[in-house]
Amino acid sequence: MSDQTWTTIAIVAYMALMLGIGYAAFRGTKDLDDYMLGGRRLHPSVAALSAGASDMSGWLLLGLPGAIYVAGLVEAWIAVGLTIGAWLNWKFVAPRLRAYTEVSNNSITIPSFFENRLRDTSRLLRIAAGAIVLVFFTFYVSSGMVAGGTFFESSFEMSYLTGLLVVAGVTLAYTLFGGFLGATWTDVAQGILMLLALIAVPIVAIVEMGGWGVVREGILAADTTAAANHLSFVAGASATGVISALAWGLGYFGQPHIIVRFMAMRTPRDATAGRRIGISWMILTAVGAVMTGLIGVGFINVNGLTLDNPETIFLVMAQMLFHPVVAGLVLAAVLAAIMSTLSSQLIVSSSALVEDLAKMVTKRELSAKAQVMLGRAGVLTVALIAAIIALDRTTTILDLVGFAWAGFGAAFGPIVLLSLYWRRLSRWGALAGMVSGAVVAFVWGQSALGDTLYEIVPGFLTGLVVAIVVSLFTARPGEDVQGEFLEARRLAAAPASAGAA
Repeated sequence: MSDQTWTTIAIVAYMALMLGIGYAAFRGTKDLDDYMLGGRRLHPSVAALSAGASDMSGWLLLGLPGAIYVAGLVEAWIAVGLTIGAWLNWKFVAPRLRAYTEVSNNSITIPSFFENRLRDTSRLLRIAAGAIVLVFFTFYVSSGMVAGGTFFESSFEMSYLTGLLVVAGVTLAYTLFGGFLGATWTDVAQGILMLLALIAVPIVAIVEMGGWGVVREGILAADTTAAANHLSFVAGASATGVISALAWGLGYFGQPHIIVRFMAMRTPRDATAGRRIGISWMILTAVGAVMTGLIGVGFINVNGLTLDNPETIFLVMAQMLFHPVVAGLVLAAVLAAIMSTLSSQLIVSSSALVEDLAKMVTKRELSAKAQVMLGRAGVLTVALIAAIIALDRTTTILDLVGFAWAGFGAAFGPIVLLSLYWRRLSRWGALAGMVSGAVVAFVWGQSALGDTLYEIVPGFLTGLVVAIVVSLFTARPGEDVQGEFLEARRLAAAPASAGAA
């Protein structure tokens, strides 16, 4: 059989496995709580791997190595910022959010938590949050579809549209029926596959090239201009550029598809083990992605090759370094990264449509079966709109991810932190902070200012300041809110006494 046939067999086997896991999850999904949050019964290792896999997406295996390949280690500041932000998120948000969402009327989405936590009878807070989820997740899901199309175009010489449809179709199938459990269980398998691939590719490349010395010489030989210095963390960097890269870490506090994993854990105590597993996974995969892009510079130069699209460096190296079957499994890791994030984002988007918007306009109580069916319709709707956006290939994967990441971080990040740690937050303060943060991030990112400073910085700061100021000038929350706050803090204290990572 030809190399392409072996690789195709490996990819098809991977796809079949994902569909099988989705079917198993479908059999375990009985009501909307199962479909949206898995019944709050995730083991910490499952929560950690699922959060990591749904977090990183195609950006980890395509966008980040591509950025390192083009500009060098100066682009690694993004990975540093993300790792710090992820640790802080697990440490300070995970245990308290798990406790508070259960105490606060068993909230199963971030918008419903805001409404219940702040006693917003106007429903404006929930509507605004649901709308923000839909707007920014549409762009986020679209980035995954762009990555899927790019993957198949580069690896199998398929058309971009065919690749996009294959990835979207399979992901949609297991998410549509398996719901949160389908997305989570497949995330675990995908997270392990991503880890193995990102360890294997750079190590095998170094060995095949004859050691780090040869790799380094190849990198230096490629730095033919005065501005090029791939081995420097500061060459060509500006203060605002480094701040912008590190600021990616701020986004973690407001990413619904990540923090929903915290809400689904068995107990707040599980956050400690989840943090250790999750951050270990993240460090290994981030280092692997950075090294893949860096080694790729020397690899392409030494072998006398040309690379039309830098975001395909991982794909090119995998196909050249491994037997077709192994290469197929390594390439499946790219699909894993893309599909794990897509599925998580589709579920959260569906929850925004059903739990946060549709339920408020319907006049009657929906049955459990009707709610699940409505959730599946939401998944399908968001996927179709995102696919239409993905047909336009004028922006890179990193651009699309960066825009959506900033939008969520600026809109939800400050409100999540204040909800969990400041009892004085009012519903009007939360609403004003959320909307102002989202608007500033959106406008800033669409203007020339976005080229100088990442929009999450002004967006996050605006949302935080506005939420605090408006809260101080509006009514103080009632005694019931105060008591709920103290109860959530008490329940979340267990992880802190269990030791720190």
